[in-house]
Amino acid sequence: MLGSHDVTVWTDHEPDPEKLAARVADADALVLFRERTKIGADLLDRLPNLKLVSQRSVYPHVDVEACTRNGVMLCSNMHGGTPSYAAAELTLALILASYRQIPQQVASIRSGNWMMGVGRTLRGRTLGLYGYGRIAGAVAEYAAALGMDVQWWASDEGRARAASDGARVAESREAFFATSDVVSLHVRLKPETRGIITADDLAAMAPRALLVNTSRSGLIAPGVLEAEIAKGRIHAAVDVYDTEPLSDASHPLLTHPNVLPTPHIGYVTEDEFDLQFTDIFEQVNAFADGAPIHVINPEVA
Repeated sequence: MLGSHDVTVWTDHEPDPEKLAARVADADALVLFRERTKIGADLLDRLPNLKLVSQRSVYPHVDVEACTRNGVMLCSNMHGGTPSYAAAELTLALILASYRQIPQQVASIRSGNWMMGVGRTLRGRTLGLYGYGRIAGAVAEYAAALGMDVQWWASDEGRARAASDGARVAESREAFFATSDVVSLHVRLKPETRGIITADDLAAMAPRALLVNTSRSGLIAPGVLEAEIAKGRIHAAVDVYDTEPLSDASHPLLTHPNVLPTPHIGYVTEDEFDLQFTDIFEQVNAFADGAPIHVINPEVA
């Protein structure tokens, strides 16, 4: 079982499994709170001491079969029906800040000037939510409270669920982008969703429409957003980037006046950190006590 000082908490993103294995070679338990790094057979086979992987929510980055084969228990509290309110709230904040030109207003008053414009109203405008999931559902509730009209686009399965729930689904993909004043992306990044937002999608957006991405940069085809922003036609509010941290101060997503950038702050808040790590360490303690909880592969027990 785990001793009081035998748990190594590791959260860095490092794609080389050999380097990862060297860093956590003595670990009895791995604590994960992001899904960026694959926990696969090429890593697990190099960690004979490992007994437990503890995390929260979905686990597409973890090879459950390889965990089981190596005698590693995977524990994850799924919290079904609970979205990341951190991401949903940031989405709302970015929409509001973009429409009311908050960054420009702050810069203006700090430079000794007064208001530089009056912004736009959200009530009565159409919010297009791409992805029919829990986070998008929370954003839809916020938008409804502001008096916005909400329409959806998603995978075939997602659109079917939305229609079954009585939600408004756009007539077509092109209509979704063309008729949404704000498009917000809420799709999990997987091989089949990488680059799912194309140049044609952005070109279909109306002038002054706003694209919000608090999900993953890889959902947008490489260079497509930068190219469309350079035309000065649409606006964007972006919390995620192809390279993070984004240290190139001349990058167009940081410099173009039509873009509101934030440094990937949508994934968590202090409150959600408390919740996540409470779950995780309850799992670690339960495993150490011989009564594991939230077990994904009980055959290891």
